[in-house]
Amino acid sequence: MRGLFWFFSLICFSVVPLTAQELNFTVTVNTQKLQTADPQVFVTLQSTIQEFLNSTKWTNDVFEPGERINCNLVLTIQEELETTSGAPGYNAEIAIQSSRPVFGSNYETPMLNHLDRDLSFAYEQFQPLRFSRNAFNDNLSSVLSFYAYIILGLDYDSFSPFGGEPHFQAALEILNSVPQGAGPGWASLDSDRNRYWIIENLLSPRVRPLRQALYDYHRQSLDVMHKDALSARAIMTDALESVGQVNQTYPNSMILQMFMNAKSDEIVEIYKNGTQAEKDRMIRTLSRIDAANASKYRVLR
Repeated sequence: MRGLFWFFSLICFSVVPLTAQELNFTVTVNTQKLQTADPQVFVTLQSTIQEFLNSTKWTNDVFEPGERINCNLVLTIQEELETTSGAPGYNAEIAIQSSRPVFGSNYETPMLNHLDRDLSFAYEQFQPLRFSRNAFNDNLSSVLSFYAYIILGLDYDSFSPFGGEPHFQAALEILNSVPQGAGPGWASLDSDRNRYWIIENLLSPRVRPLRQALYDYHRQSLDVMHKDALSARAIMTDALESVGQVNQTYPNSMILQMFMNAKSDEIVEIYKNGTQAEKDRMIRTLSRIDAANASKYRVLR
């Protein structure tokens, strides 16, 4: 069972079935940019996406209701498209977040905070979404399934070293099942910042130090910070130095920016309570990893 060390700190007072799936998504579909579409279609789409993500059994592991991974998804419809199938089509972007509880506290640490601008899909009201790891059904089902496994992989990596490997492999299977022309965001040549590069980065040997750092940062540091903040910060500092190693061996890799998008604000808040030596070290390390936001880290001076 995943994460039982923190589950017992979450007391559940109501009687709930023991069939809970892995993910606990809140989904919003934003259609403010559309002029002519029937809004009821998107009410249905919103509930369909939420049901798909929360009801699909993504792993063979047993999750208690209190162990489900909290996630948010905002699907913003940008424009309507004509499709060859005759079904209504849409260009959209998808903002997706996930978090993980920190042992000994009421705090949830962000694990993923990502915006995917490369989503196009066809959808008719009441059309079901279908999950398959190795067969393509439709683009929206594949994109949602891909990110479900990315969320699971990051979460599992944070609880055990490289524990997310089977889930990243599942995301790779989904990517490989998508036919050419199904939609943007799946191919290496589409851009250098898309779903292809997310999974390429996560499975690259050059990114192994970052994945080890996910475990050290969360399980070895955040989860024990309530006991010994000084020792926990020392471990976190070493973990972030390992992330910096990835910046040297695989510069400009997408996963580095995704890590910082999720963690930068949290890191700054943690090191505000650090020693000046720790702060100076973090300013140097974080400014190298995330040069575009170097000014954010100088607040630690």
